[in-house]
Amino acid sequence: MSLKVYNTLIGKKEEFIPIKEGKVGMYVCGPTVYDTSHIGHARSVVVFDTIFRWLTQLGYDVTYVRNFTDVDDKIIKKSNEIGQDCAVITEKYIDEFHNEMDALNVLRPSVEPKATEHIRHIIDFIQMLIERGKAYHVDGGDVYFSIDSFKGYGKLSGRNPDDMRAGARIAVDEKKNNPLDFTLWKPAKPGEPSWERPWGEGRPGWHIECSAMSYEYLGESFDIHGGGKDLIFPHHENEIAQSEAVFDVQFVKYWIHNGFVDINNEKMSKSLGNFTMIKEVLSTYSPEVIRMFLLSNHYRSPIDYSEDSMREISLGLDRIYAFLERLETAGVKVDNSLKGDLWNDFSNAMNDDFNSAKALGLIFESVKKGNRLLDETNDTPDGNILETLTFFYNDIKVISNILGIFLLDPSSYFKFKKDKGMTDKAIDSSEIEKLIQQRADARKNKDFSKADEIRDHLQARNIVLEDGSEGTTWRFK
Repeated sequence: MSLKVYNTLIGKKEEFIPIKEGKVGMYVCGPTVYDTSHIGHARSVVVFDTIFRWLTQLGYDVTYVRNFTDVDDKIIKKSNEIGQDCAVITEKYIDEFHNEMDALNVLRPSVEPKATEHIRHIIDFIQMLIERGKAYHVDGGDVYFSIDSFKGYGKLSGRNPDDMRAGARIAVDEKKNNPLDFTLWKPAKPGEPSWERPWGEGRPGWHIECSAMSYEYLGESFDIHGGGKDLIFPHHENEIAQSEAVFDVQFVKYWIHNGFVDINNEKMSKSLGNFTMIKEVLSTYSPEVIRMFLLSNHYRSPIDYSEDSMREISLGLDRIYAFLERLETAGVKVDNSLKGDLWNDFSNAMNDDFNSAKALGLIFESVKKGNRLLDETNDTPDGNILETLTFFYNDIKVISNILGIFLLDPSSYFKFKKDKGMTDKAIDSSEIEKLIQQRADARKNKDFSKADEIRDHLQARNIVLEDGSEGTTWRFK
């Protein structure tokens, strides 16, 4: 099955055929680094990291560009509020972003450009727009893009410029030729970061940054541009206008946009006070649980973050690791030369618009089948059953490198979970071991009601006991 992607530009799936055979250029809008990143930022980053991994798995030579916006009104506002230089603020949040994404096992892009390091390219781009009659500067130093000069404006978002103009407020900047014209260059204010240029000292607008940086690294036209759905208008619409107005070629072939993260079935917003920061989630859940949650719905669909959903994901991850541990205990070995039905089905799911939700469902089906086979053979498989389990094991191991999950040694995963649970719940492991011994003594003395009472007491504390040939072990539910 060839790769098909949903292209926002045409509103449907289509076969993915890159502009240059064997090569893919992909640009994804990164964060504006003025504050701590939230779970919505993490979804976009993890989604496109997984897309990057899959394209690479398919054999493409991928140049992946994800930018940092490090000059912006929000950054300047924060600088004025706390009395720190803008550069100090942006570097702090870039470092924080990297640390959090590293924790989530996100691969670094091929290039991570910063807007302030590409001011010359931005200015050259604006100058080309002015020379082509697509932009104009006015008294005071502002430079605007003229949407009347670009006939395709609105094609990504499906908006009609005439309708937007009719609904626009009249009390807008009177210096604009059209109320919908957008800013390319802003004049400097005292104390703000600024650069001296022909039309006046100032700084770039937001939209022009991405057009200039994508051109610098990927050229006039490239394969994939991504970001959250909130960027479709006006940001990505404006990028198209700027870039196609300069070069007269299609800017991007495939536009890919991820859905939002809701919090307890409500839209995440500062007014509701439900912004959930990545570092807060990392302090509660393991990185693999977070990553698995972010991939558990199709990337274009919304996803709801709640304690219930995270608990369900955590239990699901436990089941997968418990299966891998059981395979190892049963003597099943990895043979990287083998790929089975799970890999084929997984590949078809990923080739169907990167359907990670379906892919995860396939893994759970295989875990269920594998556990049944282990039960039937009392964990001593051989012959065809051993071969089937080897396929399952190999396929999950290969898939783990695509999804960025199930990468730990199972014993390490459960030890981490146990240690974290003891810390979070202030539980003393010696207390648990004492209760386990009391339960063993009760069972030995055939006092099964007391043994059940101890098990129930531990279960109420989310502690699961597992009886085996070598005794009883425990883990957190």
